[in-house]
Amino acid sequence: MGSRSHPYSGDGNHTKSYYAASANPSPERPELVGDHHIDICIVGAGYSGLSTGLHLVEKGYKVAIIEGARVGWGASGRNGGQIVNGLNASLQTIKKRYGQDTATFVAGLVQEGGEIIRERISTYNIQCDLKDKNIFTGLTSAHMKELEERMKLWASYGLKNQEMLDKDQLRKYVNSDLYTGGMIDHSGGHMHPLNLALGEAAAFERNGGIIYEMSAVTDVDHKVTQPVVRTARGSMTCKTLILCGNAYLGHVVPTLTPRVMPVSTQVMATEPLGEARARELIPSDACVEDIRYILDYYRLSGDKRMLFGGGTVYGGADPSNIKAKLQRNMDKVFPQLKGIKIDYAWSGNFALSFSRVPQMGRIGGNTYFAHGYSGHGVTGSHTFGRILAEAVHGDMTRFDVFARVPWYPFPGGRMFRVPYSVMGSWWYSLRDKMGM
Repeated sequence: MGSRSHPYSGDGNHTKSYYAASANPSPERPELVGDHHIDICIVGAGYSGLSTGLHLVEKGYKVAIIEGARVGWGASGRNGGQIVNGLNASLQTIKKRYGQDTATFVAGLVQEGGEIIRERISTYNIQCDLKDKNIFTGLTSAHMKELEERMKLWASYGLKNQEMLDKDQLRKYVNSDLYTGGMIDHSGGHMHPLNLALGEAAAFERNGGIIYEMSAVTDVDHKVTQPVVRTARGSMTCKTLILCGNAYLGHVVPTLTPRVMPVSTQVMATEPLGEARARELIPSDACVEDIRYILDYYRLSGDKRMLFGGGTVYGGADPSNIKAKLQRNMDKVFPQLKGIKIDYAWSGNFALSFSRVPQMGRIGGNTYFAHGYSGHGVTGSHTFGRILAEAVHGDMTRFDVFARVPWYPFPGGRMFRVPYSVMGSWWYSLRDKMGM
């Protein structure tokens, strides 16, 4: 099976990341061969598909997931592993664009994804190095003002798990001279993302779900009463279809293509640092991210490596030298790591929506979709999975709120969306550097 070409990269086996090298044992699932029928078919075995599928099989539905590569092959198995509450778009932005009712609704679910992750880990005994707390750091007084306003805003919605940290207080959590201060979210956290996905897949199968791997979708017919998904060697006809391919769905469903743009981000893992050195760098063992437009994010792995990520490439291309790109940034945060051996470096795509708000909706009578988490997919995908399952089960309440949120295509269409986005990124990066 491993020799067949995958449409996005290589042969469909996991990228050579630290996560793949330290993954828990997982079986190779069969390819979809022949023609099949099932109640519910899900495209994509990342967090969105797995979360939706697991909620549905727990309710007793017959569900199959079709994955083009291996379980967790895309962003779900490559990301920074950070459980960060909220969407990319702030609650204030959502209020301005869509009104107070929508902002209040979103505020009521921004912590739900993290709660679902913890419940899954506990219920199904998923071994994925779960740890608590995440920290947002500021490099300028403008950043600190932004964090203070964010904390007050969240508190006004009853979300009171956050706490401001001045420069000295922050040092007890992150031992770096780079920052002016920060904010800790006690309800955040981090984990091994690929092992979480593999654990959720195993839980899905234990509840009767079926997963087909190495079965890239070539065609989707969502205009018929019973949607049909086709692959190179098989097909699946279903009563309900749920599309969760996100950044890796490609152009298989043209209706969805202009809604999101693939953006790559990069991560690297150092050699093991040892307990003492690791604790010297991040005494709290929390995960950390700064609040610049193009941010750094980092944390310690279960075996005390520094996992350091950052950077964006609009359009989803991989940088030529990931290590060099990230090492410069890491040296600014932790000069004491200069010259440290880098054991792994990799890249992966997430789906960016123009509004930075995730999208959920329905095309045709019986086909649902969710995508566009815009860099906040670890928690958002788990929440949306539950909401999709609620909708299929007959409760459209929360689904309808998101389905009504308007979406906008990227300026310039497919040809010019990348240069337009790069220009915007350049402007916001300049603001960060000038402390605006």
